[in-house]
Amino acid sequence: MEMTIGANIKRLRTAKNITQEQLSVAMNVTCAAVSKWERGETYPDITLLQPLAYYFGVTLDELMGYDQEKVQAEIDDAIALYMKHFKSDYKKAREIIVKAYRDYPDNYRIMHYYMWNIGQDMADNDPTVLIAHKDEFLAICEKILEGCKEEALRLGAWNMRAKILHAEGKTEEALEIYKTKFADWYSTSEQKTEQLFAKDTSEYYFYVQKNMYELVDFAADKLGSTVFFNASLSMEEKTARALHYGDLLLSAFEETGEAFFLLLAKSFLGRTENDLCCRGGTDDQVIAVMDKNLYATKKLEELRAINEPLNRLFDCHFAEVRNNLLEWNLNCRSNAASGRRAELLKNPVYISVLDKYR
Repeated sequence: MEMTIGANIKRLRTAKNITQEQLSVAMNVTCAAVSKWERGETYPDITLLQPLAYYFGVTLDELMGYDQEKVQAEIDDAIALYMKHFKSDYKKAREIIVKAYRDYPDNYRIMHYYMWNIGQDMADNDPTVLIAHKDEFLAICEKILEGCKEEALRLGAWNMRAKILHAEGKTEEALEIYKTKFADWYSTSEQKTEQLFAKDTSEYYFYVQKNMYELVDFAADKLGSTVFFNASLSMEEKTARALHYGDLLLSAFEETGEAFFLLLAKSFLGRTENDLCCRGGTDDQVIAVMDKNLYATKKLEELRAINEPLNRLFDCHFAEVRNNLLEWNLNCRSNAASGRRAELLKNPVYISVLDKYR
């Protein structure tokens, strides 16, 4: 904070046109104590804060130099900066959120992002990390569940509780949390949205399309997982199957013009590219899938201009790519600062594929 409590006491005392001695008498302390407060050498005893605020006719927040709007703006800026670096520079993102948690330990959003960063995000969590931070994470979950009204953060706390239970070998208890605290497929906000409208209306058709696109994006991610994590396939076979599926889906789009197939191709190829990149694929394998993925992304960006339900999907659920999906994808790859993506930037073939779509 720009102004200490001592500086505030001096400012308020001067404004009331009283001396240090007069204030010391009113607070039943020595004049030297008041002088030390104002020089920032010591702080008033906590029992004096309310009497001081009453004496000066201000709130405790004002007495202590607490500017709620300024602090909230600082929290918003810290979270925005964290999200900016989260995808491209995980180390930098961690530094940002750890500092934010140290500075604002009682802010629920900061708690949430800190916990999930240390816990290694929502998937592929290392059980040893969860157990090592069990007490800290459960304390954060308790704070969120006791005081936070934002449902997304509350669900995040329940999710972490379930993950810790699973890490402890209590999987049935973890599954019970998901069963009782989370919605099933047919209770989602999207399903309820389309059910607002009669089936013979344009509004119903719009939301059916939008929900179809969202579900196909989700399903494509699962399709990618079933291919990549098929233990019977070699990395070469996984890559070949991904490229074949991609060709089939893109051909279906070319024949029908249906965005369903294009979004399926883009999401499936994107998931496969990421798995190849992070889980042992060769440069050639990553590049081959990336090339097809970027082609699908380019066609999808073109289609957004004439397909409003598809465009709305990105507006609602992919805010970071709202302006241009292809540009965002290219920037993520071109600006990678660490990890495998940064290593791939040394490969001239990888660069040439990126350049082809700029």
